[in-house]
Order: sequence, then structure tokens, then C-alpha cells
Amino acid sequence: MSGFVSFVSSGPGDPDLLTVKAVDRLQKAEVVLFDDLSAGPILEHAGPEADLIGVGKRAGRASPKQHHVSQVLVDHAKAGLRVVRLKSGDSGMFGRLEEEITALKAAGIEFEIIPGVTSASAAAAAAGMPLTRRLTARRVQFITGADVTGDLPSDVNMAALADPAATTVVYMGKRTFAGLAARLVEHGLPGDTPAMLAEAVSTPAEKLTRYTITSLATHLETTSSTTPALIFYGPLAEPET
Repeated sequence: MSGFVSFVSSGPGDPDLLTVKAVDRLQKAEVVLFDDLSAGPILEHAGPEADLIGVGKRAGRASPKQHHVSQVLVDHAKAGLRVVRLKSGDSGMFGRLEEEITALKAAGIEFEIIPGVTSASAAAAAAGMPLTRRLTARRVQFITGADVTGDLPSDVNMAALADPAATTVVYMGKRTFAGLAARLVEHGLPGDTPAMLAEAVSTPAEKLTRYTITSLATHLETTSSTTPALIFYGPLAEPET
């Protein structure tokens, strides 16, 4: 008899941001496959007998291949176990959720998806700013700054990304933002457009730093860090007054 898989969104790192349903599934799980950013205090909600398996991927580090992660998920569910696939942030936001769902469907395994707080919402809250604003920011767009090769995606809609009336949040974009910023300026976005670098969101190491898109590009070109981060730019990422 097949088991059941719960895709549990762990939020950006602060265990207090877990939903009640997420905690319930962690407590009942027999196996937890977790991302690197979901480790630490969040795993304390798992039962003492649960088998904890790290399957996280981090840029520039040796990481399990996606097909291997999907197969491990299927194998444990086929053994009749209650499995939690613990994903950082919201599981549907740049989290390879679709590949794992496809594998489960092919194996005839039932699943559920438990949404969570994405790091963009947590970072905006920490900065004390909304993601939308009447008249000046009626649209929010979340993008990835890296394709499967780690480079800036070649098919991005630059007209949309250079829209001065949109709040844009770039996930996984530290290594490619300098190139993106240059293209944004070429497409008419002013170089002094406000930007914010949000690092280690909702953890004790959280750091929010204000820039312009030009100064942030320079900063990221001249520094190196493995700290997970988001980049905001647009009318909401304004310097504090």
C-alpha cells in the first residue's frame, strides 16, 4: 500500500512563521526530506522517530540531483510511509515542486501541498514596507535570476522587468544581478532606481541593505557571499527617511 506525501512549506527560516498545518504534518511524518534552508529549529517539530534526510541544493556546492530526490521521495512513499517533503519558503515558488509532483503522479502516489510564507513577503515585512502601493506600484513580479546553468535566463521579458511602476523581487540573483542591472538601464530603468538586498531573511543573521540598482550591481560584483538573498527593486525599495 502506498504512503502519502505532504509537500510542506517551511517559510523563510523563522520557525514561528510555520503554519499550524505544517507543524501537524511534521509531527506525524515518518520520513522528512528537507532542504538546507529548512534545517535547524524547524526540524525540531518532527517526531523523535522520524527519519530525517537532507536533500537540499545550494549554488556552488555538491548537491543531490533532482531525479535522485524525486526517486527517494517515491521509494519512501511506496514503502507505505507518511512522508514530508520540507521545502523552504513557499514550496511553489522556484522550488522544483513540479518535477517532484510529476514523479509522484507517475508512481500513483497521492500528495498534498501546504503553502507557506515566501521569503519575499517576510523580507518586505522585516523592512516595514508593503509590496504594493496605490498609484505607484500596482503590480508585483517575482523572477529567478538564474536558469539551470546558473546564468541569467536569456528569455526574460525586459520590458516588464524595466517597468518603473512594478515592484520586482529577484530570487537567486546575486551572481547575475550586475548583468541584469545593465540590461535594465539599457531598457530605460533609471540607474538610481531604489533597490534592497535582503540576506538570510527571518533568521538571526538577517541583513537588509539599501542601494540603487547601479550601486547594488557594483557591490555584488566586488563581493562574494554564499548567504541566501533576495533582491528588491522598484518604487517600494526606498531608502528609509
